[in-house]
Amino acid sequence: MSQNEAIANVLKEVKEKEVKFISLQFTDLFGRTKNLEITSQELEGVMNSGIWFDGSSIQGFMRIFESDMFLMPDPSTFAVLPWGNGLAKLTCDVYGNDGKPFEGDPRYILKKMEAKAKEAGFTYKVGPEIEFFLFRDSNGATLQPDPHDSAGYFDLGPLDAGAEVRYETIEALNRMGLTVERGHHEVAMGQHEINFKFDNALTMADKVLAYKNVVKVIAKKHGLYASFMPKPIFGVNGSGMHTNQSLWKDGENAFFDANDEKYKLSKNAKGYIAGQIEHAREFSAVAAPTVNSYKRLVPGYEAPVYICWARINRSAMIRVPEVRGVPKATRIELRFPDPSCNPYLSFAAMLAAGLDGIKRGLVPPDSVEENIYHFDDEKLKKFYIKTLPKSLEEATEEFANSALMKETLGKHVFDKIVEAQRKQWDEYRIRVTPWEIKTYLPVL
Repeated sequence: MSQNEAIANVLKEVKEKEVKFISLQFTDLFGRTKNLEITSQELEGVMNSGIWFDGSSIQGFMRIFESDMFLMPDPSTFAVLPWGNGLAKLTCDVYGNDGKPFEGDPRYILKKMEAKAKEAGFTYKVGPEIEFFLFRDSNGATLQPDPHDSAGYFDLGPLDAGAEVRYETIEALNRMGLTVERGHHEVAMGQHEINFKFDNALTMADKVLAYKNVVKVIAKKHGLYASFMPKPIFGVNGSGMHTNQSLWKDGENAFFDANDEKYKLSKNAKGYIAGQIEHAREFSAVAAPTVNSYKRLVPGYEAPVYICWARINRSAMIRVPEVRGVPKATRIELRFPDPSCNPYLSFAAMLAAGLDGIKRGLVPPDSVEENIYHFDDEKLKKFYIKTLPKSLEEATEEFANSALMKETLGKHVFDKIVEAQRKQWDEYRIRVTPWEIKTYLPVL
């Protein structure tokens, strides 16, 4: 379908569904969705020529003296929002005042990486598993998060008090054309997961941001607050965004090899795994980008700490799920990303690491099927197992020294991330926490 045909279809749907306002959406450097609203009468002109906006106040965008930028809607992302108030949305690409794609637009960065994969003959597909919590405070302002139920993994109602929120969210997503594969209660109280079927990375990143918005809106309708914070409660499982990944070539899954006796994994799949193992510490600041992310990545809560791979071992950083004789389902699951990440940058970094492993012919170490949490230092050394960064500070310095990440994200975004992450860490480390007051004030 041509661009003109796609625009015509959007305009037709706007008229048929009596859409009054369109939310033009894009993201800042850290994945926070930004919004500019127009009326339906302005839509045709905007879709053909774009619309100007001031980029100087958007984190990671332009300085105030070079702030003029414009948005170009992508017609393939049009969806009528399910709140019933005549509102639709379009995801936009960001351009500079020179008419060229803005190098700091996260969506553009993922597009560039997808183009590199295409040059190598591959299409990159992902299927993230996005977890979140539902809390009783509908404003998200409480300092003591209060889970809305006491249910656990795969529990049913009445213990699973959030089932109605999930059902309504899934129905809303389906009405928007964002097909959901499944949903269920997760391990921790008040924790949930809703999954999409795998799709091309750019399309999926668009879906992730739409999904997070829908979850929050539906939760608020029920008097709840939805949070994608990685570790909102001490002592229970945090929320991850396990990301299933595969490469496809000529319509076939390039990760599958029927002649591989143990895992049915191709040379491409093994090179991809090796690349992600090689570069994991370098891109953790993108896939797990907050101070709080590293409070999730600790032993004992089904979150990975050790950089290795396995078939069934959920303490490993990369898992190869069982596909039960379905070649198209062959994939790897990267388990340390979390839903606080910018999905465009996170998917781009993952793809860059995997393609580098294929390009260089890297071979992964032996898989580790034992519970690595029980390994001592000597056994970790025996298996050549390194650990993920233990803090945002450590992750940021690994990222700052990564030539691959600088090449992948471009100098503008790379420098902005380093600057922002160092600032985030500094703001955190100088704070006096309640734990310190409780531990030291009475005795010192």
